[in-house]
Amino acid sequence: MNEIERKDREYVLHSYARNYTNFIRGEGARLYDEAGKEYIDFASGIGVNSVGHAHPKLSEAICDQASKLIHVSNLQVIEPQARLAERIVTLSGYDMRCFFGNSGAEANEAALKIARKYGETHFESKRYKVITLKHSFHGRTITTVKATGQKEMHKPDFSPYPAGFDYVEDIDAVYEAIDDETVAVMIELVQGEGGVQPFERAEVQDLAKFLRSRELLLIVDEVQTGVYRTGEFLASQVYEIEPDVITLAKGLGGGVPIGVAMTRLKEIFAPGDHGSTFGGNYLSTRAGLTVLEILEAEWEAGALAERIEILKRTLDRTAEAMPELFTESVGLGLMRGLRAVDAEVQGRILTRAFEEGLILLKAGRNTVRFLPPLTITREEMDEGFKRFEKVLASL
Repeated sequence: MNEIERKDREYVLHSYARNYTNFIRGEGARLYDEAGKEYIDFASGIGVNSVGHAHPKLSEAICDQASKLIHVSNLQVIEPQARLAERIVTLSGYDMRCFFGNSGAEANEAALKIARKYGETHFESKRYKVITLKHSFHGRTITTVKATGQKEMHKPDFSPYPAGFDYVEDIDAVYEAIDDETVAVMIELVQGEGGVQPFERAEVQDLAKFLRSRELLLIVDEVQTGVYRTGEFLASQVYEIEPDVITLAKGLGGGVPIGVAMTRLKEIFAPGDHGSTFGGNYLSTRAGLTVLEILEAEWEAGALAERIEILKRTLDRTAEAMPELFTESVGLGLMRGLRAVDAEVQGRILTRAFEEGLILLKAGRNTVRFLPPLTITREEMDEGFKRFEKVLASL
């Protein structure tokens, strides 16, 4: 046991099944541990490092901002926060306003508060229930854990949980679950932790139209799908819908913590209704502006579409060629997975990949998940696939 592992075990709460590899630097889609071993990162810190590691523009922007101002309270206007809100709304194409927090869970908490206030003020009688889907994942706070549609997440250790959530198997089951206390439906357009599973475009569009006709809210959790991960700025744009509330986090800050709840209900909050000490500070919003500048250029140049096609084609061929290991290739954009035949095969692949210098992720339904940086180069992709082929050959 080395010194870092000893200190981690002694002083850090054991809430993670920790891998004690100590990374000391990164460049693009490559990571290096303290022994000098190189890894190809197909995980991006679980979808966070959208522009890779140590991107020179992002590093320069963070250092420049840190030398001037990192934080003032939200009782003052914060210039890069206002500029980032404008950029997010412009790129979305929706007429919305933004609330800034520090994580996806915080963004989803804000979305749920928006729904609750809407249910309190918009109808003759109070509406407060939110419908979510089986296999969904919405965060780790008490409320967002309860919003998550995976029953195994609702451990009795942390009960009692907040009331007001109903769970259904799929989108078709939403309609029957709506009652006179329902105020919103909350979905991920591609379920990340739930197995990188996209929903059909037509069924999402039908749901959006139905909810709007009933004056019920559609909340789309884009914590993982947003910020170009699925090919457009938002997955909602891919699905051609106009949600009432959208949440963002992960890739927006390129590694700096940030979360956003954006909504068409532009007057829903009054001063004092919600807040965040750190949310939207100078450092995180300057980082967000820089990340969007980088990714917008990649999108406009067609580089993002090219990477998406390469990843899709490679994983589709792998699933087709190896039915003894995989049942199908799933996902959207640069958020993809290979559905392993069982959990044992999934586990062996993840273990062997790391040994081979390739970082992959676990997801539900026995899925091996791929979330490479959106700026990954062709050379880095090719090297990663080469290592993945070695992994599969060893099985």
